[in-house]
Amino acid sequence: MTTNAYLSFLAIGIALVLVDGQIIYRSGRRYLENSYGDPAAGASMTRLVTVLFHLATLGVLALISTVNLGGSDLPGVVGRIGVLLLILALAHAITLGVLARIRGEQEVEAVVQRGPRQRVEPEQGTTVTPVAGQDGRYPAAGPVPLENRSPYTAP
Repeated sequence: MTTNAYLSFLAIGIALVLVDGQIIYRSGRRYLENSYGDPAAGASMTRLVTVLFHLATLGVLALISTVNLGGSDLPGVVGRIGVLLLILALAHAITLGVLARIRGEQEVEAVVQRGPRQRVEPEQGTTVTPVAGQDGRYPAAGPVPLENRSPYTAP
């Protein structure tokens, strides 16, 4: 592989890694800010994950650039870019999994800090109509009168 082909591959690879990293950073920041109460904390966690993504993928890019994948310049560059794109897709998926796990842990922590739900008794003289849950069933508080049942839920 000539020097021009080698430098072309590195330039294209670095551009792909940087663009993908920016997409992860911008989207991940909004994703984590919604679960954290503090937007700065969500941005900080996203920045840490994005730096890890950049370092890992740029390291893989450097390793791929040393592997011989083809006889002439153009097939070698195209082959390396193909391998790089597959590895970028894998790294992107792993990074999304890390962000989702961080958000899940934040949501569990928020529930623990709030404490268990308190049962609120209705005021005297008011009636309470049960509401079906996500599975279409009513709470197990006893039988529900037929007039309160939805025609779209199971009896």
